[in-house]
Parts: sequence; C-alpha cells; structure tokens
Amino acid sequence: MKVLALNSGARADGESYTTLMLNHLTEGMKDAGADVEIINLRTRKIRNCIGCFTCWTKTPGRCVHKDDMTEELFPKFLASDLVIYASPLYFHTLNAAMAAFMERTLPAALPFFEEDEDGNTYHPMRFKTPASVLLSVCGFPEMSEFDAMREFFERTRDKNSQPVAVICRAGASLLSAPQLAAKSRDVLEATRQAGRELVKNMKIAPETMERITRSLGSAKTFRKMGNIYWKTCITEGVTPGEYDRRKMVPRPQSMEDFMFMFPFGINAKAARDKKVLLQFNFTGAINESCLFRIEKGRAQAQTGGDENPDIAIDTDFDLWMDIITRKADGQKMFLEQKYKVRGDLEMMMKIFGGR
Repeated sequence: MKVLALNSGARADGESYTTLMLNHLTEGMKDAGADVEIINLRTRKIRNCIGCFTCWTKTPGRCVHKDDMTEELFPKFLASDLVIYASPLYFHTLNAAMAAFMERTLPAALPFFEEDEDGNTYHPMRFKTPASVLLSVCGFPEMSEFDAMREFFERTRDKNSQPVAVICRAGASLLSAPQLAAKSRDVLEATRQAGRELVKNMKIAPETMERITRSLGSAKTFRKMGNIYWKTCITEGVTPGEYDRRKMVPRPQSMEDFMFMFPFGINAKAARDKKVLLQFNFTGAINESCLFRIEKGRAQAQTGGDENPDIAIDTDFDLWMDIITRKADGQKMFLEQKYKVRGDLEMMMKIFGGR
C-alpha cells in the first residue's frame, strides 16, 4: 500500500501534537509493510484555488498554477492508495493549509453533474482518487469539538472516494503531562495499532479507537489547569513554544491555584502506608495557611492548619512560588534560612522528590 500523509500543522515537530499523533499512526503503517511518505505542507508552496475552472476546460486535469501542488503534490496524491489528512483543529474545522490542498484537488473531478442513490448531485471523477483518513487534534477536552470537522470531511467526499476513518484526539496537550504518562503511552500505542489495522483491513477496530479517544482527565480539571498555564504564559510574556523550550512550570497566583496544583507536583506515594499532614504557613502577598493530607498515594488540600502537622513550612508565598517554578533554588533558600521547615524533614524530601 502506498500512503501519502499530509501534515498541515504549522508548528515545528517538537511542538506539534498533530505531528506526534501522525508519526505514531504512520509508524504502525510502516510496521504493516506500507510505503509511507510524509509531507509537511508548511514547507510547500500551495496557492489558493482561484475558481477559474481552467483545469476543467483549457487544460483538463491540470491546474493553472505552477507551484508545488501542481508539479509535485497532486501527482503524488493520485498515485497513492491512501491519503491521510492530518490537521490541527482551527475554528472548528481543518486549518487553511489543509483546506488549500483539498481545494486544489479540483482537477481530479469532471465538470459534469450526476445523481447518486440518494438523489444528490455530484461531480464524477476524472481520475481514480485515493481512500482517505482524517486525523486531527484539538485543545478542548470534549470530543464534540470535532463534530463540524467530521461532518465536513464525510460530506465533501465524492461518490467514488472512500472516507476510511476519522481519528480525533481531544485535549491533546495532556499527552505531554508527566502525571499522565502511562495513559498517554497507551493512546500513542493505540494510534500505532490503528496504523497497522488500516493497512491490513482498511478500518480501525472499535476497541482501538476507544483507546485513542478515551478521556485523559476531567474537563473541570483541564480547564482549571489550563487557565493557570495561560496566566503563567501571559505573566511571563512567553508563547507556548517558549514555555516548553524553557521547561517552565505553571505558577499559581492565588492560594486556590496553589492548593489545586501542588498535589500534581509531589510524590504522594512516597508516604507509603503513613498518613502525613503537610502544612504551609504563608506570609507576604498571601498571609494564610493550608494543609495537605497525604494518604494512600493521594494528597487532599484544605484551607487552614492543624495544631500538630507532621511537616510545617513557614515561607513567603512568592518565594515558594519561585521555588516550585525553579526560579529559586529550594535547597539554597533553605540553607540561607529564607524559609523554615519543622517536623519530618526526611519525609518532606521523599515527598518532594518527584514522581
């Protein structure tokens, strides 16, 4: 099987979840023996269709534009058995780069009108066109965000084309969340499995699709964590790409945000069968206390404090935020007595040791 994989993601590979998913899909296809070529549309010159219909009248089957689409991509499209349209979701549908490619496949159609079995009008094809797969990712956590794109893809197929599968991954940014590493690996392995299945059977098993699309977390948690992330980007004046390259950490700006984020950054399992009460007594911009009850591998937060916590940390709020976002060295700050720790220091080191 000859596969043409079109990637319309605008970002570089290391920043693109479209590319991450596409790479795993095509790796599975290669495992199954397919001949796969990946084309990054951002590196190609594809002019917009101008609706002149020259490809239907003066030069049948050939576009008037002399660019990469006419000279390279359209011939490769026609020579393929299967084409993968891999596009991030922009404004509820395909992005402009992929739309431009699709519109420029007009020379494959004839101008005449025919009627299908349902009484709908369509254009017959001049050339045999490949079967198709749509692959897309989006930031929102709900799968319903893809409804318009899915309908567009399925409704714009000509009578003789084969829309084989639609693969959508909602909440794609969670694929890089360290605390979700095991779930993310399963999603990506399922995507690879989908590639194998497409080559062997031209379809994806329901159980494979369920693994690809299953939720990585609650929408409420996603929204709250996302808002803290974007506040950090805005406050620090960085783009998401710069944030990733600098290996930044979301910075809580309130007690509520801190109590929400802190359990994600510690190793609660380090407490093992013990119940540990970890208390923060903040001063400075926020003059409050909060308590984390760490038990059975989980940490639950509450406002206020306890008379006898196992560990108590007395610190300026902004200083501690600098420490957890790696702007300040926690060990150095401790040795300089910028903050104080009372109680089980050894247990604190274990819990703060990371996952």
